[in-house]
Amino acid sequence: MKQPLTVIVPCKNERLNLRPCIESFVNLADEILIADSGSTDDTLEIALEFDKVRIIERDYITSGNFKNWAIPQATHEWVLIVDADERITPELSYEIILELSRGPQEDGYWIYRDNHFMGHKLKYGDARSDRVLRLFHRDRGRYEGPSDHGEVRISTGRVGFLKNKMQHYSVWDYDQLLEKIHRYSTLQAQQWSEMGRDTSYFKLLVRPMFRFFREYILQGAILDGKKGLQTAWISAFYSFNKQARLWTLNHGLPKPNPEAHRDAIAEEQDSQSRYAA
Repeated sequence: MKQPLTVIVPCKNERLNLRPCIESFVNLADEILIADSGSTDDTLEIALEFDKVRIIERDYITSGNFKNWAIPQATHEWVLIVDADERITPELSYEIILELSRGPQEDGYWIYRDNHFMGHKLKYGDARSDRVLRLFHRDRGRYEGPSDHGEVRISTGRVGFLKNKMQHYSVWDYDQLLEKIHRYSTLQAQQWSEMGRDTSYFKLLVRPMFRFFREYILQGAILDGKKGLQTAWISAFYSFNKQARLWTLNHGLPKPNPEAHRDAIAEEQDSQSRYAA
């Protein structure tokens, strides 16, 4: 008998993603837990078209923090976390059903991903070995680690691998990509600054160049053609952006306000007016 499964989908304004996401695993899930962080589009209306859906809502802080809030609210002991831009293939769904039916030998399972860039599948670079720990026992897995890229840690250490991959459609245009880079790099820089860390010439100059070289040459992104060239440059830019934002937090000077004197006078006059009234 198959262990019942809750599939958790964290989302916000995912009307263009949510339907194909849910449809990819709807026959696998015994419960679909939509963890929403303030959608203002049709996301929740689309979710409610499906049976088994339950919606929970809360403000978003970081990815790991948000998912850790959602995990204990799953009805079933086994959970699968699927981001709205991911799809569960029929082969992966069947493998998960087999694993839960024969009695899981581990408390968590890594799942490899096929990553897509602007709709095109990537075969090389960081994408070739991308994996995430998404299928696990509800009470034995929690996200740990910095920024929005924390990973699940299984308390018992009993972890296995699934053979089949999920599909990941991370970005469809550069506006979306640059928004992600801005969010991830800002959060990471803030966390580093709070930890007392600082940047250096090496981290600003050499590390981004090495990131490009590693992905484009060592990891073979050059074989992905123009899309591989772009992903290698993006990797380097992301590395530089984190360090540049850290430098700004630690050493940037506040922008002068030439209107400060006038603002102070206006505030004082406003305060006197309120007092007189």
